[in-house]
Amino acid sequence: MTYRGPFQPGPFCLSGAPGSGPCAGFHLCTEGVSHFQFKPIFLGTVHPRSELAQHRRVVNSQKCVRAGGKHNDLEDVGRDTYHHTFFEMLGNWSFGDYFKEEACSMAWELLTEVYEIPRDRLYVTYFGGDPSLGLSADEECRDVWLRLGVPASHVLPFPLKDNFWEMGDTGPCGPCTEIHYDHVGGGRNAATLVNQGSPDVVEIWNLVFMQYNREVEGNLLPLPQHHVDTGMGLERLVTVLQSKRSNYDTDLFTPILDAIHKGCRAPRYQGLVGNADVGRVNMAYRVVADHVRTLCVCITDGIYPGFSGAELVLRRILRRAVRFCSEVLQAPPGLLASLVPTVVEVLGDAYPELTRNVNQIKDIINENEAAFLSSLERGRRIIERTVQQMEPSTNFPAEVAWSLYGSLGFPLDLIDLMLEEKGISLDSAAFNELALEDAKRKAGGPQAGQPGSTNTHLDVHSLAWLQGSKVPATDDSPKYAYTLGQHGHYEFSPCQATVLMLYRDQSLHKEVGAGQHCGVILDRTNFYAQQGGQDSDQGYMIRLGQQDVLFPVESVHLCGGYVIHEVTAVETLRAGDQVQLFVDEARRLACMTNHTATHLLNFALRRVLGDSTEQRGSHVTAERLRFDFDTKDHVTVEQLQQVEQVVQDLIQKNEVVHMAEVPLTLARRVQGLRAVDEGYPDPVRIVSLGVPVENVLTCDSKAAMQTSVELCCGTHLLQTGSVEDLAIISERQLVKGISRVIAVTGGRAKEAREAGQCLAMEVDSVSLRMKQRITSIPEMQNLSKEVGQLTKVVASTAMPQWQRKELQTILKALQRTANTAVKKLELQQAEKVAQILLAKYCNQPVIIDTIPADSLSILMKVVNQLCDKSPGTSVLLLSPQASGEVLCACQVSKSCLPGFSAADWAVAVCTQMEGKAGGSPIVAKGSGNAKGIQGALTTALEFAQSKL
Repeated sequence: MTYRGPFQPGPFCLSGAPGSGPCAGFHLCTEGVSHFQFKPIFLGTVHPRSELAQHRRVVNSQKCVRAGGKHNDLEDVGRDTYHHTFFEMLGNWSFGDYFKEEACSMAWELLTEVYEIPRDRLYVTYFGGDPSLGLSADEECRDVWLRLGVPASHVLPFPLKDNFWEMGDTGPCGPCTEIHYDHVGGGRNAATLVNQGSPDVVEIWNLVFMQYNREVEGNLLPLPQHHVDTGMGLERLVTVLQSKRSNYDTDLFTPILDAIHKGCRAPRYQGLVGNADVGRVNMAYRVVADHVRTLCVCITDGIYPGFSGAELVLRRILRRAVRFCSEVLQAPPGLLASLVPTVVEVLGDAYPELTRNVNQIKDIINENEAAFLSSLERGRRIIERTVQQMEPSTNFPAEVAWSLYGSLGFPLDLIDLMLEEKGISLDSAAFNELALEDAKRKAGGPQAGQPGSTNTHLDVHSLAWLQGSKVPATDDSPKYAYTLGQHGHYEFSPCQATVLMLYRDQSLHKEVGAGQHCGVILDRTNFYAQQGGQDSDQGYMIRLGQQDVLFPVESVHLCGGYVIHEVTAVETLRAGDQVQLFVDEARRLACMTNHTATHLLNFALRRVLGDSTEQRGSHVTAERLRFDFDTKDHVTVEQLQQVEQVVQDLIQKNEVVHMAEVPLTLARRVQGLRAVDEGYPDPVRIVSLGVPVENVLTCDSKAAMQTSVELCCGTHLLQTGSVEDLAIISERQLVKGISRVIAVTGGRAKEAREAGQCLAMEVDSVSLRMKQRITSIPEMQNLSKEVGQLTKVVASTAMPQWQRKELQTILKALQRTANTAVKKLELQQAEKVAQILLAKYCNQPVIIDTIPADSLSILMKVVNQLCDKSPGTSVLLLSPQASGEVLCACQVSKSCLPGFSAADWAVAVCTQMEGKAGGSPIVAKGSGNAKGIQGALTTALEFAQSKL
């Protein structure tokens, strides 16, 4: 069976066995060598009395998924035999203990002596330097390998992109050395194949030497201590130890590949790649085997296929696997889920949590597969039909691709793949233009209460005609027809309807042609029209009997009881057409989440700030929620934290959200009812958290005083637990007495908290360095600049507002400290230079000289110091800069006024250097070109002599 240890010789603290312990963990969309849990150690910000600070040497094994962001292997998976979305990362770490010599030595010993891997098959790379960053080649690392006996021909330098490791734009980083294995061997020299994407020469181990921290502005600063962070992929190591040429030929994958063969009609897996893999059958085997492992570990760790963040990445992985199962391997539905027991058999000993969740994993995979197969079939028909209508040698129309992408949730790479099989390309430029337009529309879309497109908003005459003609109002009650299914997933039923009328160009129509933008009025709908501060639904409609023609619904409006669906007709649309409606479920669910969260927030604000806190307005979108309210005073950091905590408690309780329509007069009698000053329909909809509506309606009931009870026509969650989390990311006063908060929920709230934690660590790092004794002016100026940059980032990053305010307070104090320190250091330097000049010129009436000075500020301080210590002396100093510029500062003794003007003196001197100057009769400054410095000194002396 697969080898999983012992991993590393030496006196190590085993902080994480596979799948457990503080150093193990699951990281979706991240680099395998994951150091976030150790970042405080790298930066030196860890509390000295914490358990983490006691670690010096650590080893761990952790589950890693790499399928998005900076380190994205998803598109490579299946095309070769050594990339994976899920893999097991073996790592060893040194925190200020051993460094390059010991790390390389132990790695070489493990590979060549413990694992007995032939030395002549191993190649090592090191960082070859980067002049643009001022980084020289890591010759120290190179020399270590040479001393270990690695032939010089096997020790290879590579540039920044290959051998300098950093996770993101900021954070700990450093040069790395990688160990590559030649699967062919046989005495050949494979140096030219290293880092060239060859399947025969692959990297198996990366040793990162954490020496620097990438700061906010992009510069590199040395870390207080040197650390080692290594990562070796178990899959590639096993391939070497089991003498295989491919990861998929090891016992980590062969049982899964055998199970795939039993469940499909494709030939047995042969390990073919590229052109030799006719029909991409072998690629499909690899994709499915890899992706089902990823699905198993992700679902077990609580990440399900979804619509944002990590969940969206997993949904993409599942859909990619399903497509290869059904279209390439010709497997029946259910193959993917049938592989779960085999995956558990392979990985279950190392990760016992898999064994406990087999049925849940299978159910979730089957549910998502069924949903996607339905969309896949419809999308395939749309592509087939479009291709048949296309002119030869033309690109696939972007409008159709955009409809597939936006309405059916097709990943763009899947569309490209399906077109690639037909030898057709997508009109990418046009597609990108549509994406850009959509982004602009979303960014600058109508706010709550603002009208949208007048083209689809009924004018008064058309509305009167509809009412006078007895056209029935739209029945939109199906918008509330959804249930909470197994595993906490919401299920939305499609709705069948009849087109009653079409509206465009300020008039009603019985028919609109293809390509025309119009409003569609239906007899019934399950779409939510924009109202009550909640954004409208989006989605699509199809005609019955014509399943492969999608009419995307861009927005929905309510006017006089008629629900108008804003649509661009892809084909002729007529009154009387029977259509089926499909809501964009991800958007709807996000709006439901944020609307329920708005009610929780309203209740929490009242609980924390007092009963006089009244709602002034709100706006709910799929991305966030906005809430305006009365307040007597500014909301404090502590109050923001308390409000979030009240909401968290309600989420944790997972209260049932009760909804019912009741007569308006009865609803208004409810004690504690929350309502805004606007007209409500009768009957009105009551939304009550945790307490059934009939209970709050009971005479003299106080139940509504202890929970959230509101009049609301919006769509809501059925239980509060689905909100998951809420973070207030902005709070400000609009006008005196009215505040506005903006909040995010679920995954966005989690991301905001993580961003806040990362920035808090950055601020801690700056604070720590600020406390150190810094005597270099440039170093302190850089630190001041870093504080300024960090202040901007904190102000613009989505993070908890209470934390933002705390960090801004700290940064403001740090900025004052840095500025004071710079001034103090400049003054100290100026005093030293002034003393030297005073001794040199000994109370002469005029001092003219050149001195080194890092800035005009320092130069001016030297002049001031000279004049203070020698009141009768007039001083002009020049300072040549590395850039070729010359700085000029001067001061005239008061006893020489008014005949001698500092401003005139500086102008005369700087003009000689083709520069400019200005100031007052007493003090002036300027600059010029170094080419004229000698003439400027002569001019300075002659000018002074002529005035004295």
